[in-house]
Amino acid sequence: MNHVLSQWNSLDPTTAAREILPCCGSHAWATALASSRPFPDEASLLKASSSIWLDLPEQAWREAFDSHPRIGERHAQAHATDKSLLWSAQEQLTVLTKDEAAKLALEEANHSYEQKFGRIFIVCASGKTSAEILTILESRMNNDPAQELREAAEQQRQITKLRLHRWLESE
Repeated sequence: MNHVLSQWNSLDPTTAAREILPCCGSHAWATALASSRPFPDEASLLKASSSIWLDLPEQAWREAFDSHPRIGERHAQAHATDKSLLWSAQEQLTVLTKDEAAKLALEEANHSYEQKFGRIFIVCASGKTSAEILTILESRMNNDPAQELREAAEQQRQITKLRLHRWLESE
């Protein structure tokens, strides 16, 4: 068994939820996942994580969304853990560009998205360039609010999966 997972399985529920929170940003998700332990392996952890995430109410999803910085920025909209902010910076590495035109285009697109949907744009940014992100954002502006909420939730699920892998490899 993975050492990090084994150690996490042995923690009290409150500490376990606090330890896993940077992977998602939703307290409800972290509490439910910690309450579902022990997990014998990474596959079972990932399966439970996705199942819990998809069953959460919109409010819990929004809490996770708000723990992210806007694409192209470094500060979250609400409280985020230091580890979560570090991971966000790593995930957005190819997006954080010195190209002022690209920065401005992302900033304007982010603003338009927030005006339409009332929350920040969420995308699994790992390995994507600012141009790719901008294309995705512009395409998703065509979604209706319900479609976009589901797409944002799916993107958060993918981000969480990547972060759980990173977390399990952290020690």
